[in-house]
Amino acid sequence: MYKLKTQSLILFLVAGLFFSAQAQEISLKTNLPYWFTATPNVGFEYALDENFSLELTGGFNPFNFGETKQMKHWIVWPELRYWMSQSFSGHFFGFHGVGGQYNIGGMDLPWNRFAGLKTSRYKGNAVGVGLSYGYKWIFNDRWGLEVTVGGGFARFNYDIYSLDENGQKMGENRKNYFGPTKGALSLVYVIR
Repeated sequence: MYKLKTQSLILFLVAGLFFSAQAQEISLKTNLPYWFTATPNVGFEYALDENFSLELTGGFNPFNFGETKQMKHWIVWPELRYWMSQSFSGHFFGFHGVGGQYNIGGMDLPWNRFAGLKTSRYKGNAVGVGLSYGYKWIFNDRWGLEVTVGGGFARFNYDIYSLDENGQKMGENRKNYFGPTKGALSLVYVIR
């Protein structure tokens, strides 16, 4: 028991030193267009040094939009970023992951890209990786605006259900996807 307490104390002190040394290098952000899908979202970014940062952004949508319409999901995007000049300013390139679960159906999305969503419900998960590019404009010491676009690979595993009252399982599928995996226009607040 003594050994466990000692290890916990040492870990706590080391973590405290690390985080207190970098306390002025944290930002809080939200993806503005993502709110138009009724999805609350928040991101945190932590400067690792002058040119590298680590971001973790997530969103959660628990809502139904009618009897058969829903876009329930949760998603996270961890990303390691390389800033061309300094962290939190200007151009950056990133390597990101993406993962989450979804239960979506009864939606008539534009361009017939996901035509099956109009007549069925898809429930499953996805995980993927990609590369991204972005730019951050600084308004003042605290506020900024950031745009990010990224593409890569994702693997979808899902079950397909009918939209009727019983919601009978109609099948299952797995799909590999290559294309956009990240997109954001984020309002950023730097914590000091």
